[in-house]
Amino acid sequence: MRAETLAQGLAEETDLSMFGQDPFWLILIKAVFCFAFLLGTVLISIVMERKVLGWMQLRIGPNRAGPWGMLQSLADGVKLMFKEDIIVKGADKVLYVLAPMLATIPALMAIAVIPFGPADDPVSIFGTETVLQLTDLPVALLYVLATAAIAVYGTVLAGWSSNSTYPLLGGVRATAQIISYEVAMGLSFAAVFLYSGSMSTSGIVAAQEDRWFMVLLPVSFLIYMVAMVGEAHRPPFDMPESEGDLVGGYLTEYSSIKFAFFMMSEYIHTVTVSALMVTLFLGGWRAPAPLSFWEGANSGWWPMLWFTVKLVAVIFFFIWIRASLPRVRYDQFMVLGWKVLIPIALVWLMLVATVRAMQNEGYDFQDVVMWVAGGVLALLLVSLVVDFLRDRSDQREEAARADEPEEPFDPMAGGYPVPPLPGQTLPPVPRRPSRARRSQEDGAEEKAAITTEGKEGDDA
Repeated sequence: MRAETLAQGLAEETDLSMFGQDPFWLILIKAVFCFAFLLGTVLISIVMERKVLGWMQLRIGPNRAGPWGMLQSLADGVKLMFKEDIIVKGADKVLYVLAPMLATIPALMAIAVIPFGPADDPVSIFGTETVLQLTDLPVALLYVLATAAIAVYGTVLAGWSSNSTYPLLGGVRATAQIISYEVAMGLSFAAVFLYSGSMSTSGIVAAQEDRWFMVLLPVSFLIYMVAMVGEAHRPPFDMPESEGDLVGGYLTEYSSIKFAFFMMSEYIHTVTVSALMVTLFLGGWRAPAPLSFWEGANSGWWPMLWFTVKLVAVIFFFIWIRASLPRVRYDQFMVLGWKVLIPIALVWLMLVATVRAMQNEGYDFQDVVMWVAGGVLALLLVSLVVDFLRDRSDQREEAARADEPEEPFDPMAGGYPVPPLPGQTLPPVPRRPSRARRSQEDGAEEKAAITTEGKEGDDA
């Protein structure tokens, strides 16, 4: 009986009947609010980032534009609007102009399904009862993933249409980066789907009534935490625009308002993935403890305050890691995505699916723990054996390579410089001796010449 009840609870779809009932004027007001909330959060985030970075790095930060420098974002926007708009001569002008829009518009769309309040406790706006959410879908998170996938086209087309080397490399990097980390992000979402039994954002928040998914699904939370930084192109994962090796990446040939669109899209994406993290793992609009013990904490307009506080905390996390961590190498970044995050996410997803299936079948908690612990131990044992055999194979290869005579490596054999392969070493670089050494050598040569002349004179 218990198994049937659990299976029926998971099979039931989230009640979305409260959505789609608002009049047109109220839908328009809610859409404008979502747009204004997103842009306002972006403006605050830019100033907040510069202020917090200044505080962490023991410097002043912006303090000229407005009181305490709070209007710095507005000043930057006005400056960019009045800067000269340059279009590269060899660029594909249609795609060159379209790329900033493709990067910005999809980033704005995801906020439509983010809940700011409970679906079963509407508020009154001008006498009309409505939910603090623009809309919801049975597959709302798939909608979010789809909009995030469309946004990559703006970055790719910006790099390709500029008809320049560094923007093209930045666009290619952005493509590989987003594809890699969207896989890990989707797998972390799948664990949430299995545990909540819903893909709608309001249903996922409702499933966190007792405990947040940050506690129930810690591995999914950590995977999403890393993946969202890579998805948003934020430091230390800002590979597509790293100025150290790509000048400005896909932004190199952009200026004025087009550059502002790209900059704004990055911060909008940061706010969006932060709001998604709050919704999926941090209880959404629910009040944190001990405020959650107050009966009215999750009713009325209070949930919007708790959601905003959590959102600001996650944005602070973005700023914190930017001030703390250096940029990683691109190969290390891709290894982290494909060889670390995705395998861990797959194993964790299988574990969560097993636990949910056993709970649906009516297994006791102790039985579930024993079976899961046994499976984890077996997996660790298999991985230990595989690592041991791999180390033995590597040692044999190294020994065989050491026995072979090392061939001289010519880095210019193909007409252009190439890096050495494993086991090869570059020839020593001839260096010009220092002045002191050259003067010593010259003095030694003069003494040798004088000594030689003296010996010849004595012989004569």
